[in-house]
Amino acid sequence: MLYGRSREQADIERLLAEARAGRSGTLVIRGQAGIGKSALLHHAAGRAEGMRVLRGVGIESEAELPFAALHLLVRAGLDRIHALPDTQATALSGALGLGGSAPENRFLVGLATLSLLSELAGDDGLLCLIDDAQWFDRASIDALVFAARRLEAEGVAMIFAARADFHAAGLPELRLGGLDDAAAAALLPAGLPPHVRERLIEESDGNPLALIELPAALTAEQRAGRLSPVGAMPVPDRVREAFQRQIAALPEAARTALLIAAADGSGELETVAGAGASLHALEAAERSRLIEIRGTTIAFRHPLIRAAAYQGAPVTRRLAVHRALADALTGSAAMDAADRRAWHAASAVLGPDEEVARELEEAAERARTRSGHAASAAAYERAAELTADPVRRSGRLAAAAVAASDAGLMGRAAALADSATSDVDGPEVIAALIQVRAHREFELGTPLAAGRIIMDGVPRVAARSAEWATWLLVEAVRCAWFAGDTRLAEEATASLRALPDIGSPLVGAALGLTRTLSGDIAGGTKLMSAAVDEDALVGLGVPGLTFTASLCLPLGRAARYEEITGQVVAECQKSGMIGWLAVAFQDHGLAQGWLCRYGEARTALNAGLRLAADLGHEHRVSHLMCSLAWVLAHQGDVGECRANAEEGVARADRRGLVLAAVVGRWALGLLELGLGRPDAALRQLEAIPPTGVAVLAAPDQVEAAIRGGRPDRAEEPLARYLAWARHVGQPSSDAIALRCRALVEGDETHFAHAVRRHEEDELPYERARTRLAYGEWLRRARRRADARVQLRGALEIFDRLGAELWAERARAELRATGDVPAAPRRAGDPLSVLTPREREIVQLAADGASNRDIAAQLFLSPRTVGYHLYKAFPKLGITARSQLAAVTRSSSVNPNGQASP
Repeated sequence: MLYGRSREQADIERLLAEARAGRSGTLVIRGQAGIGKSALLHHAAGRAEGMRVLRGVGIESEAELPFAALHLLVRAGLDRIHALPDTQATALSGALGLGGSAPENRFLVGLATLSLLSELAGDDGLLCLIDDAQWFDRASIDALVFAARRLEAEGVAMIFAARADFHAAGLPELRLGGLDDAAAAALLPAGLPPHVRERLIEESDGNPLALIELPAALTAEQRAGRLSPVGAMPVPDRVREAFQRQIAALPEAARTALLIAAADGSGELETVAGAGASLHALEAAERSRLIEIRGTTIAFRHPLIRAAAYQGAPVTRRLAVHRALADALTGSAAMDAADRRAWHAASAVLGPDEEVARELEEAAERARTRSGHAASAAAYERAAELTADPVRRSGRLAAAAVAASDAGLMGRAAALADSATSDVDGPEVIAALIQVRAHREFELGTPLAAGRIIMDGVPRVAARSAEWATWLLVEAVRCAWFAGDTRLAEEATASLRALPDIGSPLVGAALGLTRTLSGDIAGGTKLMSAAVDEDALVGLGVPGLTFTASLCLPLGRAARYEEITGQVVAECQKSGMIGWLAVAFQDHGLAQGWLCRYGEARTALNAGLRLAADLGHEHRVSHLMCSLAWVLAHQGDVGECRANAEEGVARADRRGLVLAAVVGRWALGLLELGLGRPDAALRQLEAIPPTGVAVLAAPDQVEAAIRGGRPDRAEEPLARYLAWARHVGQPSSDAIALRCRALVEGDETHFAHAVRRHEEDELPYERARTRLAYGEWLRRARRRADARVQLRGALEIFDRLGAELWAERARAELRATGDVPAAPRRAGDPLSVLTPREREIVQLAADGASNRDIAAQLFLSPRTVGYHLYKAFPKLGITARSQLAAVTRSSSVNPNGQASP
């Protein structure tokens, strides 16, 4: 029976009821040791009638063994791995050491975990109980939290119990405090004097374990109340002392057996016995209710008992026990025996030991190949501590830093990189240390500072390897592009020119970006155009393709941008490159928005935002929010646009992310322009520095100035845009340039020419903007019949696109000509009734993808995919999957009546 936890019990029972009904849920129970977290998990297990229950307990000594905790949690359901999609089954099997090798991506393992939990839930539901989550290895927690954030309609209830230092942002939490006095009193044994009871209640601070264990540890004098019953230590320390007194009362053999079990942590009876623990001694510890032996496993009744058994032993005995455990694991066939042996051997030495360091290095490599980057970093770091040779030590620290960076532990990665001494000589090691420091600065500081870190380190690399120096300098130009810093870009390209040419198109791309930043549009356009040609992309991986795709913005090549970014998204999804996928979604969403596919754009950008939040990529979140705001501005979603843009710009300004801030301010300017507030629009657009892709916002700045009666403030952005459009030579930019000239000069010839030029481009929104501006000009010239032709054309396009603010402006202009425009239409898109998640699932299903295929692409479970399709069908007015293709075809017709590419 639980005392004083009725509200918490009700929350858990509600979670279980939801799971039985097919609705998944997660709960993180936080609190200090002994506060009752485990008791609530026991309560949940007892109320899970008919549900399958999986239980896992974190063990501090195994926190550096990748996927060890996940294996213990799901081992009873591993017979269902074969039901997962092949790539996921391979990833999870490799991560758990069951065969094959996992890809170097922990999130693919997270997706496989989600699919496995969904599979195990069956029709009756699944309860996952994760105790002492703060001691789970990082790889296991990453996989489980990734799955928890994506639970929707699988019938899975997942409960984590953890201390305060466990991080699982975005999951619902329940924080446990101490029991009230009445509940605390109910836990105390009868027969204690009143003042002893009162003192125990006061000193325990309502901690249930303290209330149970401290009375048992009292001496006869303390129970009688003749001595102070407790000291002034924190509650967990007092409880641990009580356990240590219980352990001290055991025979020496039992104390040794407990120490071996505590140091081992695996719970394997065979290993503990092999290290010298006798069964007789273990039975004595079990009779004292300190451990439980179940079949071939040993479990401590509470984690504080393990801590008491280990920390209460002299250091010489602890060292001897770790040596015995390392010997016991030699030759073991267990999947993680080699890793555990390496760590026990490392725990048994006090000074440098190259043999043990090599074992740890091998363990680090095994962890890396199983996507256990945090465990790999820990093993490399400990190997470095045991290494006497300074060069070899620095190499191992560099490997630890790279692994920590791959795990997303930016602070730890930078600290490890800083620990490496200057005597490392290999260019790849030096470059790796530089990249780790720069990566941390880029994610947590500013891109400009990241670029300076690279530039400071390049001379040392260049003296050893032109190739490694080249890659670093290209990265420095990228930092300059994000920071909008011409000086850094020019410094990096000057160094690039001084190096031998390695024949990479990325070098030309970097040189072109620098020229563009410096105002040399002609030179920059020529170099960048060569870099985005199809032949130049051959052999480029995802990072190179991503860099190349970004060139399409300053080149004005929307279709090419969409093509390359679509290729990057597909490659990331195929190979499980989740870290790059957030970037790919951002670029692809922006490209789709440029091509006026706003529903698809929002879907991609929202998916990118979810991933960036999971990865902790704060810079990427800023870019994605600003990009999403830009799409929402086109659709006239005032509240969401403003919220995303203002937060995104504030984040970007704090970190010097000029590129993100440009897009965010452009979104706000475009929104104000659509609302008919040209002065407010001009303030936003004039705050954009005239560098990089800012030229794309210049036409809106020209229009805001003209509509606000400030023609003098249209001159600079007009000249800038005309110069750019002349060099990029795209039909859309030519047409927009003519529209801007018509607005400034009032020349109808430019309007007419612009409308004709738009017929060759792929940007219907801009075509509608031109026809609206032309129609307004014609109406003011009292040519109402001619005005109606242009305004009706603009309205039809705006309605089809769902650009509601601009459609309303076109309607108002039509009414002013004496016409009666049709009532507003919601985008002319049957999929507009769906949520973004439903829309992306429906589109994939319409293309023939199965629920399993869709789940793999979108990082969901197949059950959640089916749930969203079930909700979407009635909204679309269909009853069968076979009808989806016809619906999506009608939604993808562009404003010219042609199917979108």
